[in-house]
Amino acid sequence: MDMLTIGAFAKASRLSPKALRLYDELELLRPARVDPGTGYRYYAADQLEQARLVAWLRRLGMPLARIRQVCALDPGPAAREIGAYWAGVEAETAARRDLAAFLVNHLSPSRGKDTSMLELRCSALSDTGLVREANQDSVHAGARVLAVADGCGPGGAPASTAAVRALTFLDDEPLSAGGVLNLLEDAVEGAARAVADLVPSPGTAGAPDGDGTGSTLTALVWTGSQLALVHIGDSRAYVLRDGGLFRITHDHTVVQSMIDEGRLTPEEATTHPQRSLLLKALGTATAPVPDLRLQDVRPGDRYLLCSDGLSTVVPDEGIERLLASAPGPDAAVRALVGAANDAGGPDNVSCVVADVVEAAPPAGYRSA
Repeated sequence: MDMLTIGAFAKASRLSPKALRLYDELELLRPARVDPGTGYRYYAADQLEQARLVAWLRRLGMPLARIRQVCALDPGPAAREIGAYWAGVEAETAARRDLAAFLVNHLSPSRGKDTSMLELRCSALSDTGLVREANQDSVHAGARVLAVADGCGPGGAPASTAAVRALTFLDDEPLSAGGVLNLLEDAVEGAARAVADLVPSPGTAGAPDGDGTGSTLTALVWTGSQLALVHIGDSRAYVLRDGGLFRITHDHTVVQSMIDEGRLTPEEATTHPQRSLLLKALGTATAPVPDLRLQDVRPGDRYLLCSDGLSTVVPDEGIERLLASAPGPDAAVRALVGAANDAGGPDNVSCVVADVVEAAPPAGYRSA
C-alpha cells in the first residue's frame, strides 16, 4: 500500500496538517498508520478522495459533525444529504438577511432620533413547570430593570433571587446611557458575591457542578432612551421588531461553543448530554465576565427575557408566533409559559415581556 507522510498528504489533499490532526481527533479522517515510536501519521493514497470531499464540504461551510455523517454514507445518499444541507442554507438566507438589516439599523448612528418620549410596558411570569418540585427561577419587571435568573444546585432558588436583587436598586437610580454599563458591571460583581456567599464549597473553575449552587442572569435596564443588556449563562433575550424575532444574547454553554466551532449541529445540540453545562454562571470560583452592551430601541419593539425552560422546548418560530399575536405583555407571558407547559413543562419556565411604546405627553404639553 502506498503511504504518504502527513505533510505530503496535506499538500495533495489541500488540507493543512493542523486540520488533519483535528479530523483524526474527531474520527472524521483517521490516518492509515501511526508510528508507535514517534506518533507520526501516515496516510494511504486511496484516502485522498475522502480528504478532498471533507475539504470541499468545509468550503461549503458544513459543520464537522454533519460532514462526519456525509462521509459515512454511500455516494447516492451522500449526494442527497449535501443537497438537503444546501437547501437549508438557502432557506436561512432570508433570515440572515433580515438579521443583517437589523444589525445595520442597530449599529447605525441615531442622530436626530427623539427617543425621549418612549416608555416600557412590561409583565413577568414564572412557573414551576410540570416536572420539577420547586421553582429555582426568579424574575423581575420593575420601573427600569427587567431580569430573569435561573438557579441551579441545592441553593438554586436563593441564588437566582440574590442575582436579581443585586440589580433591582437600579429601579430607583437616575440612569444615563453613558454610565449605565459601569453601574451594571458593578451590580454584576455584587450579584456574583451574593451568589458565592450561598455556595458552601465552591468548585475549581467553570460552571457549578452537579452539587454546586449557581445562577444565570440576563437583564435589560431602561435608561429612558436605550436598553442596557447584561448576560451570563443560557437564559436568553430576544427582540421582536418589524415582524421578525432576533436573539440578542449568545448562550454561554459547552454545546454552543461546539456549535460555534463546527463540532456540533444545532439539531445535535438539542439532545446532547451536556446541553445544560454552562461555561459561565454566577457562583463559580472564577468571577464570570458578563456580556454588556447598549441596545437601541424603537417604538413597537417587544423584548423577551426567558429562562431555558422556554427556549429548550419551544422553538424560536413558536416564540415568534406567540409574541407577535399577543395583544400585550400580560397575554404574551401567559401564552409563552403555557406553551412550555403544553410541551411537557420539563423545567421551571420564566418570562419577562416588555413593549417599547410612545409615552403620553405630560399634561399641558403642546407640540411645536
